[in-house]
Amino acid sequence: MILVQPYDLWCMGTIAKAWNELRAEVPDHVSLVAVSKTKPNEAVVEAYGAGARMFGENRVQELVGKHENLTHHDSGRTDEFEGLEWHQIGTLQRNKVKYIAPFVHLIHAVDQPSLLDEINKRAASHGRKQNVLLQVHIAEEQSKFGFASAELPQLLEQLDGDRWPNVEALGLMGMATFTSDEAQVAREFSGLRKDFDAHGRQRNWTTLSMGMSGDWRIAVAEGSTMVRIGSSIFGQR
Repeated sequence: MILVQPYDLWCMGTIAKAWNELRAEVPDHVSLVAVSKTKPNEAVVEAYGAGARMFGENRVQELVGKHENLTHHDSGRTDEFEGLEWHQIGTLQRNKVKYIAPFVHLIHAVDQPSLLDEINKRAASHGRKQNVLLQVHIAEEQSKFGFASAELPQLLEQLDGDRWPNVEALGLMGMATFTSDEAQVAREFSGLRKDFDAHGRQRNWTTLSMGMSGDWRIAVAEGSTMVRIGSSIFGQR
């Protein structure tokens, strides 16, 4: 069980208001993931009540705790959060996959074949097929991870084959350089969009995840179909 933090950063109703304003601005065809990391259960409940259904967490322990507290229903309990999806959005260590394998809807930041090996193994053990996004390194910052664009053809050949039968790649994701240079951010997102178009049409990919609170408008202009928003909904951490 996770420890619920004092719910005093934003008053009741502020999260719902922020969600509704953001949802009205983000185009309908773009999925909006509410990044609830470090926020208490009450914040998730309020965002859900306003209409949010996709929630992103980057720490496995916190994700598991929120799932157990909010959406893991034992016999006899009613489903209060129908349609809620948990998304693992941060760097994922192989030894942590087993904890989220039974329930996570989408793993965003798959950045190495060995992680795909583990995801496939754990998904198979639960009799399910795991949705993932392949992270491509598009930023100048070395602190960000992902496959090189040139690595994608060989990786996708393996995905199309039989190495990872319990993995379903829905598309690509990437994080732009943290910079005030909007032209650079746009170029990085545009490059990822080209990779998505080049490889995705024949595979019926649905998801190009790029854009966060500070750059989501640029990302959407460059073709993003999913944005990950935290502080603009839940306030600063």
